[in-house]
Amino acid sequence: MSAHEQPSPASLAPLLTALRDRAMAAESSAALAFSIANDPYPLLRFRQAVVLNTSGRDIQVACVSGLATPREQTPYLQWLKRAGRWLETQQLDSQQPDPQLPRSAPRVLSREQLELPDDIADGWAQWWPSVLWCVPLHARDGQRLGLAIFLLDQAPPQALREQMPGLANCWAFCWQALEPQRKKWRIPGNRIAWLILIAVVAAMFIPVRQSALAPAQIISHESRLVTSPLDGVVAEMLVAPNQTVSAGTPLFRLDTTSLESRSEVLRQQLAVADAELSAASSLAFDDASSLAELTRLRGQRGQRQAELEAVEAELARTLVRAPVAGVAIYRDEDDWQGRPVTTGERILQLADPGQPEIEVQLAVADAIALEPGGEVTLFLTAYPLEPIKGVITETNYQARPDDNGVSAYRLVASVEDDAAHARLGLYGTARLYGEQVSLGYYLMRRPISAIRAWTGW
Repeated sequence: MSAHEQPSPASLAPLLTALRDRAMAAESSAALAFSIANDPYPLLRFRQAVVLNTSGRDIQVACVSGLATPREQTPYLQWLKRAGRWLETQQLDSQQPDPQLPRSAPRVLSREQLELPDDIADGWAQWWPSVLWCVPLHARDGQRLGLAIFLLDQAPPQALREQMPGLANCWAFCWQALEPQRKKWRIPGNRIAWLILIAVVAAMFIPVRQSALAPAQIISHESRLVTSPLDGVVAEMLVAPNQTVSAGTPLFRLDTTSLESRSEVLRQQLAVADAELSAASSLAFDDASSLAELTRLRGQRGQRQAELEAVEAELARTLVRAPVAGVAIYRDEDDWQGRPVTTGERILQLADPGQPEIEVQLAVADAIALEPGGEVTLFLTAYPLEPIKGVITETNYQARPDDNGVSAYRLVASVEDDAAHARLGLYGTARLYGEQVSLGYYLMRRPISAIRAWTGW
């Protein structure tokens, strides 16, 4: 069979069956495009075959007969994309040569019968023969998948034209099966779009309860801070952290070394002052002029006595006792052992575990309008399924940095229920409830605040 000889009608069936089998055996879209561009040669005797992928926004050259993968950006491949776009949008859609044929039917195009743009006409005359057989490949829903272009010296016989649509359907079926599935978004009609828009706008006016989330912990309503009574060094912590103590229980002791040394010196100075005063008193009976000296010595002895009593009072204060009963709350004994402290420095806290309340640190960025009496629900980290209900009893209108350095408002809420797991020191997340607002305001409150902060409007 010569290069221009067409296959006989009797040999068409085996050739078409072989082409279908090879298409069905393709394991990828690249292998299928290679089969479409090369395997039909015994059937068509084309000069060249080109397979274009038209399923995306841009037309891609999937395969050119004789090439494994056309990756080189040659002038011919660039012109192929322009020619394929022109064939896709002009010839196969709007300017149909035969109105009786469906849009998905293969079409034979002759250069002499077409009005070509200048850039397409120049390339056609340089690279293509006068006859093209364009075989479009469509999905079952009508979407254009690809386009097979066979460059021929003469139009194909009628028997082959009648068989090509079936082969094209097989290629399209395999093409669609090998391509990754993509979700298709359908734009609803005008009526449905208006109904959805009205429903969304109406939903923005639904009243909802304004709320905010903030970190919180359990503290005691009745607590007493225990501070250092004077400057010194903590010698020993006499109670363990979280130990229950009664009133008068020793809590900690300050180092007394310097105070005892000073007390001993003052005792010696007081003894000297007593001896001098006794001697001056004996001389006063014989010498009236010594009365002034006697007065001075008495004042000096009184000064030493007062200094000694002050030091002894400080020594008595070095042992700090619990002013009330409660739980001694501090972190660790080693944090205070041997640590220098100043007068009034906080050492520990005595809390009453029988009167728990909720302390909330509400960040400034999450703040909402809250008033005493507002509802609070605390979800403890240790008991997430047993929320604690409460009511705001105290609000701080001045924001201060919390332990993490974030500016926050301090809120205090009571524990309404007798929650057995409301143990001092437990942390969690509190939900604060404010007034009722519309859903639109609830969703857009923070974006509006951010926009106003950025724009100054």
